[in-house]
Amino acid sequence: GDKEAEAKFKEATEAYSVLSDADKRRQYDQFGHAAFENGGGGGAGGFGGFDFNGADMGDIFGDIFGDLFGGGGRTRRANNGPMKGANLRARVNITFEEAVFGCEKELEIVLKDECTTCHGTGAKPGTSPITCPKCKGQGQIVYTQQSMFGMVRNVQTCQDCNGTGKVIKDK
Repeated sequence: GDKEAEAKFKEATEAYSVLSDADKRRQYDQFGHAAFENGGGGGAGGFGGFDFNGADMGDIFGDIFGDLFGGGGRTRRANNGPMKGANLRARVNITFEEAVFGCEKELEIVLKDECTTCHGTGAKPGTSPITCPKCKGQGQIVYTQQSMFGMVRNVQTCQDCNGTGKVIKDK
């Protein structure tokens, strides 16, 4: 439930806080979790002063994860900010350190106008993309093989549909 999600979020926040601050990391290496108990390490039990009291965790996780877990049917209070646009995908290479500590990358995205003939599908008029027969619309292929350590499961993006789950039969 929400309490479990809140605990996981706090744990992840604490881990990031410790990993991204050299002093906190040094304290953790020397004293473990005890370095941050009773308000040590910058307040709120090592959470850098974050106060979750009164926060609606559903709103917080809804903003972070969107409809990932099927929260799309839930009504949200009005937001005065700009409306969210369509999702864009971009392949970006980052180093391990950038993944752990975070980074900012400047991307150049070329937006395409929707074609009036195919309406952005890429398919011939009167046709539409079909479910990818290779991945059956999942966008990924799961390979399972037996090894000396047991069953090994490998998930790869489908090469036929590039992870979209749809292919264009008539271009």
